[in-house]
Amino acid sequence: MSFLEKMDDVVKAKWKFEYEMPIQTKMIPEMLAGKDIVAESPTGSGKTLAYVLPILQMVDGAKKQTQALIITPSQELSMQIVNVIREWVEGTDITVTQLIGGANMQRQIEKLKKKPTIVVGTPGRLAELIKVKKLKMYDIKQIILDEGDQLLAREHRVAVKNMIEASNPERQVTVVSATITEDIEMVANKFMNDPERIQVTATEMPKSGKVVHSFVKTEVRDKTDVLRGLSHMKGIRALAFINNVNQLRMKEMKLKYSEAPIVVLHADLQKFERQQTLESFRKGDSRILIATDLAARGLDIEGLTHVIHVDVPHTVEQYLHRSGRTGRAGEDGEVLTLLSYTEERDYRKLTKGIKTVQKTWHNGQLVEGNSKTVGQKKK
Repeated sequence: MSFLEKMDDVVKAKWKFEYEMPIQTKMIPEMLAGKDIVAESPTGSGKTLAYVLPILQMVDGAKKQTQALIITPSQELSMQIVNVIREWVEGTDITVTQLIGGANMQRQIEKLKKKPTIVVGTPGRLAELIKVKKLKMYDIKQIILDEGDQLLAREHRVAVKNMIEASNPERQVTVVSATITEDIEMVANKFMNDPERIQVTATEMPKSGKVVHSFVKTEVRDKTDVLRGLSHMKGIRALAFINNVNQLRMKEMKLKYSEAPIVVLHADLQKFERQQTLESFRKGDSRILIATDLAARGLDIEGLTHVIHVDVPHTVEQYLHRSGRTGRAGEDGEVLTLLSYTEERDYRKLTKGIKTVQKTWHNGQLVEGNSKTVGQKKK
């Protein structure tokens, strides 16, 4: 039986998708049954609607009380989720408010006075509002941890645990992530009531596009030049990852000096700057969005042709999280790594079991085959 049969008429009328995603088919009935859930599903597999739709059935918009809390690790993911919820609650009594750092706290307090049905926010700002007693956790019976592995890593772990503990004892807790970590298991054991384990693998995803994993050998000092060239490649629409903010800023300065069509996203940007960046990229004014992992976490950007690892990631999970952003919804994609000599050993470990293709950057095109290292001087 389709989960849509359990939804109200508003949801049924707005459902325009061709098919349900596996995580939605598995998770929505369990949430509606009131079960705590730990769900593992690949990036871009439909996790947001898998928890948003049941929440909309379980809250009461007529009741002036904040009943559901969705916690995310980044401002961008919060904004994205709020936009999804607003689309689905249009024409209902259900209201939603965003509570993120970098935004005016007094305005957020004014919005909380109106008792929004659902709040979506980042751990730091949520903790501040709880401390000044403007967000009352005892009323909250639905808690969602989106990107649970990030939320329960060292930076946010204590704040998130405190929020769960302070919520209504009859709460329902749902944790969703592309990877299940020891921290998630610890929260499942301590704060959840016999949670239902749900797992969706990449092989279960419908209409999966073909994704090529490729690499270009280059000197570290020449990565910016390769990135500049890629930004002018016809038809490219890429999300490029750099491991730290300082390196990102240096590359941004050089690329913008040469008027490369790129934009950047990192945690130090103000809220309006982030919105401008994403709007520019989504409209196609810029061809490559360069970001750190945290800034891009959970971003859902349609039609990415490439994910570019400017720096080789530190872990397999990081490589898979980044790479999962292309090849969605049946589209083909490419995961390209700019590989320096010192990174080769790490890259081989990360891509063990994945077929990789060596390419060369030549005359403004990615050409398959082994050539000299990009930037390497002829002897």
